[in-house]
Amino acid sequence: MIRYALTCTNEHEFDGWFRSSSAFDEQAKAGELQCPVCGSADVRKGLMAPNVAGTKKSNSIDVTPAQAAQKMVMMMTALRKHVEENCDYVGDKFAEVARRIHYEEEPHREIYGEATPEEARELIEEGVDVAPLPVLTPRQAN
Repeated sequence: MIRYALTCTNEHEFDGWFRSSSAFDEQAKAGELQCPVCGSADVRKGLMAPNVAGTKKSNSIDVTPAQAAQKMVMMMTALRKHVEENCDYVGDKFAEVARRIHYEEEPHREIYGEATPEEARELIEEGVDVAPLPVLTPRQAN
């Protein structure tokens, strides 16, 4: 795995992990990379220093807890935005539609919607791949 420092067209900086240098190039060309802050798909490699292994150990923390929390909210916002823009919303029929797709009763497509905790548990027990989307308060989403 390769870690790149990335920058979007709005100069937001973030990190990305890739299988190889060519994997970054392929994803960038396809518009699959997205800034976690603003959602821009115009992403490029930033300046980086090489990561050289050494014998010194550092106990310093690079980010404060508040910065880490802010980064987490930005990542959750970007994830939710990506799902909403690229998947079909099926509302409260999520469990029903997810089962039909899983059992190949309808064509595969990416979906999102609502399910009760019991419905989600049943889907997981049946081997249907599901994951909750982060719910953001209006304050967090800004």
